[in-house]
Amino acid sequence: MSTQETQAPGNEGNEGNEGNEARDPHTTTPTGKPRARAIGLKYRGAPGRHNAITNVPGLEVGYTTLIKHDNVRTGVTAIHPRGKANPGDPVAAGYHSLNGNGEMTGVSWIEESGTCQGPITITNTHAVGIAHAGTIAWMNQYHANLTDVWLLPVAAETWDGYLNDINGHHVTEDTVINALQAATTDQPDEGSVGGGTGMNCYQYKGGNGTASRLVDYYGTTYTVGVFLQANFGRRADLTLNGIQLGEELKDDNPMRDFYQAPQGAGSVIAVVATDAPFFPSQCKSLARRVSLGLARTGTIGSHSSGDIFLAVSTANAGAFSPAGPPRAKSPEDNAKPYGRLEFIPWDAIDPFYAAVVQATEEAVANALVANDDMTGRNGHRSPALPKHRLAEILSRTRNA
Repeated sequence: MSTQETQAPGNEGNEGNEGNEARDPHTTTPTGKPRARAIGLKYRGAPGRHNAITNVPGLEVGYTTLIKHDNVRTGVTAIHPRGKANPGDPVAAGYHSLNGNGEMTGVSWIEESGTCQGPITITNTHAVGIAHAGTIAWMNQYHANLTDVWLLPVAAETWDGYLNDINGHHVTEDTVINALQAATTDQPDEGSVGGGTGMNCYQYKGGNGTASRLVDYYGTTYTVGVFLQANFGRRADLTLNGIQLGEELKDDNPMRDFYQAPQGAGSVIAVVATDAPFFPSQCKSLARRVSLGLARTGTIGSHSSGDIFLAVSTANAGAFSPAGPPRAKSPEDNAKPYGRLEFIPWDAIDPFYAAVVQATEEAVANALVANDDMTGRNGHRSPALPKHRLAEILSRTRNA
């Protein structure tokens, strides 16, 4: 494969689509790749404008993609819950580990405080420490006032060693800084970009996928977005739109005999974000619902897969900062202000659970569909999901 190195934000690389106002973001990525709906897959719920996590107001996604020589297939994904200009305001947060054979840094503090501060990065397993250090380097460069005391960044990983020279130290602090600085609110690209570049899903080419849902609550429309780095699942378990595909699509599976990793290994990292106001414990309950969306695609949550999920609420701006949220002063106010949180009651949370499940299921499909074959380390090949065959199966099954 020809040597290529790209360092791109989520919307870069749109050559051939510039000025194409007719592009439907629900069926096409910014770079012109198909999404799940383009081949006939159907999903419940009302998606946001881009059907992406960046439909959450202010949230930004950026990538650095590393494709070099015949053995480098990796990168970094960066997510700024409140945007890169405002990393100092903590968001309510909760995480869930479906299976712990993986890493997400910072979760001890999330569990303790119910908050997450600063950007989130996702990369390959052996670069998670670099992602952590690169986040601090970026904060020192652009927000030094926030790192004078301490910072516990969230850096997560999945394993790309089938296609990528994972021990080659190709991800550097500059790789991380570039991804963080490149982030935008635009629709992010999907498939083999950023941290998802070298990943596989259901033993097809996998990577990044995203989707969003709109939820109405008492006259206000909120967004629930899901972004995931999909690197999990056995071919035999693949299920899309409730159709079990493993038997019919069992051919062309070069990963099946790859002895270094058990079938189903690899991991999945998911980030759920919403502008709806939630307590940290409610964020944790949203993170747990990612498991149900993944299950709809067939996975059993393999013992060798690190399936770790983070959910954040960008509402209640300022509520977790030392001075508390801004509010009018009264004569009764003392020198010690009180923090206040607005939240959606527990008995009204089910539509948001549904949004997480629906968006997760579609994000997995988007990661699979927005992809082509890739060859990498030691000539290892990862085939793309055969889109035309899948479309034929969908049509035949529905017309049966």
